[in-house]
Amino acid sequence: MAEIAVPKAAARRGFFGRFNLEVRGHMPIAQQVLVVSAGILLGLLLSALLLIASGVKPSGLANEFIVAIFSSKRNVAAVLSYAAPLTIVGLAATLAFKARFWNIGIEGQIIFGAIGATLVANSDFGPASMRIVTMALAAMVAGMLWIALPLFLKIRLQVNEIISTLLMNYIAFNFLLHLLYGSWKDPQSAFPNSKLFDDVERLMPVGWQNLNLSVPIAIVLVLCVAWLLGMSRYGFLLNFVYSNARMARAMGVRIAGLTVLFALASGALSGFGGFMISTGIESRLTQSFFIGYGFSGILIAFLARNNPFAVAFFAILIAVLMVAGQSLQVFYQIPFAMVQLIQAIIVICVAASEFFIHYRIRMVG
Repeated sequence: MAEIAVPKAAARRGFFGRFNLEVRGHMPIAQQVLVVSAGILLGLLLSALLLIASGVKPSGLANEFIVAIFSSKRNVAAVLSYAAPLTIVGLAATLAFKARFWNIGIEGQIIFGAIGATLVANSDFGPASMRIVTMALAAMVAGMLWIALPLFLKIRLQVNEIISTLLMNYIAFNFLLHLLYGSWKDPQSAFPNSKLFDDVERLMPVGWQNLNLSVPIAIVLVLCVAWLLGMSRYGFLLNFVYSNARMARAMGVRIAGLTVLFALASGALSGFGGFMISTGIESRLTQSFFIGYGFSGILIAFLARNNPFAVAFFAILIAVLMVAGQSLQVFYQIPFAMVQLIQAIIVICVAASEFFIHYRIRMVG
């Protein structure tokens, strides 16, 4: 008796049928927000389980992340203080990534921005009434200069900017140590910090808790970047390049010019972030002021999918994790590496949610 041929696809069907992976045409924005929110909630749930397994009681966990932060004006102000520079560096990463320049050297640009600002402060350059503005401009110029070399290598020699900008971080850090253990060491305490900035060299307080002008400045910059990317001519061209660089080049768009413009803007914002940290939080240049900001800015831009308003939201979320993480370290002896692990878990869950935005799994059979 002749055997009956079985289609290969049918032969693969198991008890639950088989699964097909299909590309979605387009998911509405509201559904995308729900999917990403589900990824964030899953990440927070897994992080909570990890902390509970590490010895933190569920009641203590809720107290540290919800009650202690949002019921205390001091903690709310601390979250906003951390969120302001995080927003700035997140915007810096957004501008570079939209131009398809993968700026992983934000940390080095933050360092050199703070060095530029401190140089102005130490030399008492310019009138005292304009000192803080001069420091901000010097920080932005320093950030632009520090990204200029990787940008040149990318445009002229096609050197991978991920590698060049990352390696520039180590150069910046070692140069910072050279200054703080050398000519910029605090003459009074002899610690490897610069001397304290004068009052005219610090960001002006706004009159509520310990907040200063960094928060309103961050809000203004979010609005400016949103206008630049969403409504300006350069933003339209940049979105065209980001969507289809080959088609944009065929249409005559000067991709190299756009890359240079937005990469330099990214360096300027990163340097400005270093200025905000050193003058608004530390009040001096220290050897560890930048830790937790550079790569967090890259993380924020990724989570926000290069949306300026989402950058501000995720900056606040990361700031909450930073403030709560400090409390966990003090009261529960949770290491800082655990806080970084929580950030990594959230990133993985959000990255997984991106999969469901672009694809659907359909069961057939």
